[in-house]
Amino acid sequence: MSPFPRDDYRALTRYEPGRSPVEVDLSDNTNLWGTHPEALERIRSATPDDLARYPELYAAVLGSAVAERYDIDPACVTTGAGSDDVLDSAFRAAAGRDAWISYAAPTFSMVEPLALMNGMKARPVPWAHAVEAPEALLEGEPALVYVCRPNNPTGESAPVGWLDALLTARGAGAYAPLVVLDEAYADFAEDTLIRRGAEVPGLLVARTASKAYGLAGLRCGFGVATPDTALEIDKSRGPYKVAGLAAEAVAAAVRDRSGWMAGRIVEAKEARARLRDALEARALRPFPSQANFILFRAPSGSAAADVGALRRHGVGVRPFTGIPGMGDALRVTVGPWPLMERFLRALDALLHDEGGRLSS
Repeated sequence: MSPFPRDDYRALTRYEPGRSPVEVDLSDNTNLWGTHPEALERIRSATPDDLARYPELYAAVLGSAVAERYDIDPACVTTGAGSDDVLDSAFRAAAGRDAWISYAAPTFSMVEPLALMNGMKARPVPWAHAVEAPEALLEGEPALVYVCRPNNPTGESAPVGWLDALLTARGAGAYAPLVVLDEAYADFAEDTLIRRGAEVPGLLVARTASKAYGLAGLRCGFGVATPDTALEIDKSRGPYKVAGLAAEAVAAAVRDRSGWMAGRIVEAKEARARLRDALEARALRPFPSQANFILFRAPSGSAAADVGALRRHGVGVRPFTGIPGMGDALRVTVGPWPLMERFLRALDALLHDEGGRLSS
């Protein structure tokens, strides 16, 4: 008899992105300019007590930094070991077993696994349909609605008015699902709705330190919601989940008193615009992006084949299949321009390789 009786777990597999070491890795959307120096300074100043003692129960030092940065009540901040942990805790807090979530698809690949892990079912709504009719995400009374803004992997950002319409439709019914707005890439966008989380009941805005802050290795994230919602998520997550040194390092980065991150955001936006122009010049139909990556058409029509060819030229990107309106696609992380030139040289080699020519 199996000690793991849950039938729904049979649909789960371990996360395996299928990456192997490569000379230039542009596949995971981390900050290719490096790590926030103020966070690095805090880590270098670590003492034995930083490691020998338990951290704060709920990473209050990080909550205070987020509250200061966005001018909100610290009680509105919840934290986790990466934004995945914040999402996982929110899913668990918002829904019981056999409940289901809806989400605008394609989107972040962990949404459906997180739902399954928590005994929930997931229902994708095509992105184009959800944007035209946000109330489609509410059909069937889901326990939770997930939206990524800017969206991963497409990079597009739903208009503010669209979210307003979703929240209005949500409040018009007899039930009110938790709305999770994933802003992992919002630092690279034209706007953020993070303060809305502190103002709108039943809305959680999730953030990560893995992207703009250059701290993916610390596995630290946070979310903003009204105090009652933040409390429920904290209860679901449990204590001591965020390492003390990680919380203090991320807190220093969030405050960004040196302006390091602000400067890197400017550079990222400039590189993103140049890279999009370069991809358009090669007729690869890149999506308009407000994130630190760009999704574009797979040159040969096969994402797997093109990723393999690029890796043979020393560059790693992320493959995607069946993107609506595009088919197979590749996602490339935006970074300092010398890295983008390296990518473009590999891409041009792919375009001229036998079997990798751009289809007419």
